[in-house]
Amino acid sequence: MRTEQPKTIYLKDYQQPDYWIDETHLTFDLFEDHALVHSRLSMRLNADKTSTDKQPPLVLDGQLLELIKVELDDKVLSAADYQIDDDSLTLQPGAASFELAITTRIEPQNNTALEGLYKSGTMFCTQCEAEGFRKITYYLDRPDVMSRFTTTVIAERERYPVLLSNGNPIASSGDHENGRHWVSWEDPFPKPAYLFALVAGDLCLLQDSFVTMSGREIDLRIYVEAENREQCDHAMDSLKRSMRWDEETYGREYDLDIFMIVAVNDFNMGAMENKGLNVFNSSCVLAQQDTATDLAFQRVEAVVAHEYFHNWSGNRVTCRDWFQLSLKEGFTVFRDSEFSGDMNSHTVKRIEDVTFLRANQFAEDAGPMAHPVRPDSFIEISNFYTLTVYEKGAEVVRMLHTLLGAEGFRKGTDLYFERHDGQAVTCDDFVKALEDANGADFSQFKRWYSQAGTPRLEAASHYDATKREYRLSFRQHCPATPGQSEKLPQVIPVRMALLNTQGQEMALQLAGESQSRGYETVLSITEAEQEFVFSNIDQQPLPSLLRGFSAPVKLSYPYSRDDRVFLAKHDPDGFNRWEAAQGLAVDVLQGLVEIHRTGRPLHLDQRLAEVYRTVLADTSLDAAMVAEIIRLPSEAYLVELAETAHVEAIHFAREWLRAELARALKSEIQQRFDALPTAETYSADAASMAARSLKNTLLGYLMLTEDPAIMHVCVRQFVEANNMTDRQAALVALVNSPFDEQRKAALDTFAERWAAYPLVMDQWFSIQAGSTLSGGLARVEELMQHPLFTLRNPNKVRAVIGAFANQNLVNFHQADGAGYRFLADRIIELDRLNPQIAARLVTPLSRWRKFAEDRQQLMQQELARVLATEQLSPDVYEVVSKSLA
Repeated sequence: MRTEQPKTIYLKDYQQPDYWIDETHLTFDLFEDHALVHSRLSMRLNADKTSTDKQPPLVLDGQLLELIKVELDDKVLSAADYQIDDDSLTLQPGAASFELAITTRIEPQNNTALEGLYKSGTMFCTQCEAEGFRKITYYLDRPDVMSRFTTTVIAERERYPVLLSNGNPIASSGDHENGRHWVSWEDPFPKPAYLFALVAGDLCLLQDSFVTMSGREIDLRIYVEAENREQCDHAMDSLKRSMRWDEETYGREYDLDIFMIVAVNDFNMGAMENKGLNVFNSSCVLAQQDTATDLAFQRVEAVVAHEYFHNWSGNRVTCRDWFQLSLKEGFTVFRDSEFSGDMNSHTVKRIEDVTFLRANQFAEDAGPMAHPVRPDSFIEISNFYTLTVYEKGAEVVRMLHTLLGAEGFRKGTDLYFERHDGQAVTCDDFVKALEDANGADFSQFKRWYSQAGTPRLEAASHYDATKREYRLSFRQHCPATPGQSEKLPQVIPVRMALLNTQGQEMALQLAGESQSRGYETVLSITEAEQEFVFSNIDQQPLPSLLRGFSAPVKLSYPYSRDDRVFLAKHDPDGFNRWEAAQGLAVDVLQGLVEIHRTGRPLHLDQRLAEVYRTVLADTSLDAAMVAEIIRLPSEAYLVELAETAHVEAIHFAREWLRAELARALKSEIQQRFDALPTAETYSADAASMAARSLKNTLLGYLMLTEDPAIMHVCVRQFVEANNMTDRQAALVALVNSPFDEQRKAALDTFAERWAAYPLVMDQWFSIQAGSTLSGGLARVEELMQHPLFTLRNPNKVRAVIGAFANQNLVNFHQADGAGYRFLADRIIELDRLNPQIAARLVTPLSRWRKFAEDRQQLMQQELARVLATEQLSPDVYEVVSKSLA
């Protein structure tokens, strides 16, 4: 068991560094069994920190490095001139300005953690965010130290013809020696070390160009392995659309002469926004109709946009310290979400984002790892690349956009970029720019950055027909979270309207105001209890609240099921129409769960069936909207909503309801399914994706009827589909059906056809790992024996272990705790290889408080077993210890 607790780092302890690095010159000598890294740093004392006559020592970060040589102002230092330990190199400079040269030796081929410089297959690549650069060379590895980088890469020409780094290429040569060659790159913009990148490999190039709004031509390059060349066109198109959108929406023009993306197979995250050289997980670059689903196409578009948008919101203006991570991530997630909405459907995109937020980030807010958008402390920063920082951080930015309006928000971001270009700043600096540009005061609003947890907003209303007055009252409360027992009222913007008995929006005029606000308004809730009075209301209205999910809160209003039916049929706001249908389905499902637990027979509430029937018949609705409305809430969301989650009952009730709806609406579903056009050619446009989404949602329902004729339709779609979206949807339906022979045949056919495509096989793994048919754990253990599975590849781990533990709840939570033991074993095993990935797998066990006492004990036992493991990484230690606290 660990004998020494890792050090906790606190926001309150932040201080500027003692030294700055003005210029960083790097030379990489790459070999098959090692790499030599030569750094030459132009450094100076931080004059703002000088408080005594004695110059402070220089402490450089470094881990897993073999130190070869240190030179200070061209003088080679002896071992007596410096101190070295597992995490740092310390020496004493003799002048306020000096040059430091260091040579280190590393072994990228043995770097299974995929941090710093490592090998993915035959390719060298880097991942330096958050603190990976210290595994390359000794450095001030912190985001507020910004330096101009020049990088030379030397490697064997035949194995590594492509040598890349940040910025613009400034020099290259022929043979260096022994068949080696070199390329030099210069990045003219100061950046922190976490934005450094290097790639060396035998790569194929897809090249294009983009002309900026000022008339500059930018060289666009996507580098991939040769067999993936034909799968990059969508990523390139997405990049060009992103560049144009950022110019038109935010006035941000790209600043270098070249923009490069490299796809690698082994990557801990989705992608990395290194200045001018974005390194991507191949799953976020490769998209072709035969190998990628529509969701994969949309993910590629969104991730390409996200990383490109970081060029300004993260690179040109970066974060002062890692506590400010949401400064760049929350803002950029908001930007990429708006971009995706503009490219497709804003309403559907919003539904997708909110669905994910409620099922996952709300659970994080309610768990042991709950933390503010700007955390107060951490042990391992990699654990704070969380849904709270990213997704909730984006919701905080969205609320600012809502409060200021599009024009006011743009004014604020213009000032932010102008004021802080080339700087490392804080969340407060971002908010201050929005305030100053609009004459606003967001002092109270900033509690969203410092208070953890999901606020609960209770709404109630009263209509006085005599006074023609409608009173709408709110009460807000935020539950206690680790380290925060008391919460102050937050600013909660509630976008809303009032509907009459025909479903039409009513004119809104608040008491005391001289004129109407129109038919929709935003109410700003700032007090623990607050009331709004609307005048000139001629009939009892029905409120449409929190439109577009205008704040990340849990809203409760005493809607009856009939109220929800009305809103689901008539609300002019598309998001709230979906919301009403979801709310009705949740209410029905929660009732069925309790009925099932008492052993009574289940009955279908015909009101839910009638809503679905109405939506299916509404051909004016966007097909993707229809698909979203008739899709039942996930088991994960129902678990999140439950005080005590009874997984088997939730699974049974949801599956029963799906099957009952399929039988009750079979003719309507079949009619809509048959009426959808069959496209002879594939298109990735929004309308085509919407049609496929609806078709495959309907097919899923039809397969629940267990009709052999439908099964044959499903098999035919699997065999004849001209795209992966339709083929995979058919495979999912077959894998989760009782048709054993067809299920096995489809899986075998799929594996035989796509064995040479790792990303496609990840889908094959994930579909089986997520299947809720009995025997789920045995299937997962068998999948781990497949020759294409490896624990060393994060995509494979997510596809098998992650899919099982996070999506296959009924099998993961089996009563004997075998699923928990399996996951704990994998966490321990992975911690020795890749602590980041291991730590992320702890999440399903960390939510033990959600379940009944017998499950709680079993989950805690496994967490305790993980904690008792010798030499546990700080990554896993932090999550497990907090989970048990």
